[in-house]
Amino acid sequence: MSKQHPIVAVTGSSGAGTSTVKRAFEHIFYRDGVTPAIIEGDSFHRYDRFAMREAVAEASKRGENLSHFGPASNLFNELENLFKSYGEHGTGKKRYYLHSEEEAAEHNARLGTNLGPGQFTPWEDIPSETDLLFYEGLHGGVVTDEANVAQYVDLLIGVVPIVNLEWIQKIHRDNAERGYSAEAIVDTILRRMPDYINYITPQFSRTDINFQRVSTVDTSNPFIARDIPSPDESFVVIRFRDPKKFHIDFPYLLSMLHDSFMSRRNSLVVPGGKMGLAMEIILTPIIEQMMGERNR
Repeated sequence: MSKQHPIVAVTGSSGAGTSTVKRAFEHIFYRDGVTPAIIEGDSFHRYDRFAMREAVAEASKRGENLSHFGPASNLFNELENLFKSYGEHGTGKKRYYLHSEEEAAEHNARLGTNLGPGQFTPWEDIPSETDLLFYEGLHGGVVTDEANVAQYVDLLIGVVPIVNLEWIQKIHRDNAERGYSAEAIVDTILRRMPDYINYITPQFSRTDINFQRVSTVDTSNPFIARDIPSPDESFVVIRFRDPKKFHIDFPYLLSMLHDSFMSRRNSLVVPGGKMGLAMEIILTPIIEQMMGERNR
């Protein structure tokens, strides 16, 4: 961990709501004039989109499960090395995973390359003079026998809906945005389950702050749900591992977030529609504290 070059990581599986946290941090960075080095978790996958399909097929022939959640398809050591390098010197290497034609066109224009969706850009140096490293992806707090990414993170945020809600969000997103059938999506969920249990879930015991969305409607069979529960049909449970670490003022939070309440001594519950507001109110003083310590 580093006061001079702090690292903030947001971890959660795809479709869990990490983009909501990312937007909250973008607002904080803009208002406070913070320049982040932004790292996308997808850029540390081992395979591009086409090679991953082949690797999954080969693993299936061997009776093995290969998924983006596990170490076999990710560069955990390289991610750990980046966090270590940035914490010590404010430097490191990054690249981008191109999700769409638009992203490919943007980076091709910048780099003079001819890459397409599903490919990686070449590795490049993180810009100098950044204030902190901001990671958003699957493995910001991952620990394995070979790699320990979590040890270098100064603020680790977890975003995880209850599992049935997570599945509903994934089924709807992959069907609407990627055209996958419900059967194919369920097959993917099942294939990923061992890695989800071993490498994703344990991270949420290491997070400094965890945001868990809990629906207030029946999600007992996520595979037949017609709609994703709306924010107004849910609560968000916010758990602080050590409230003293970041000087969490619960009376202040309760006064600022209408209809919120404490469920345990370290857990705050807020209406689902106030999730973004809660994130900004909670995280702004933490980032300002980090920047104050960095400047001193």
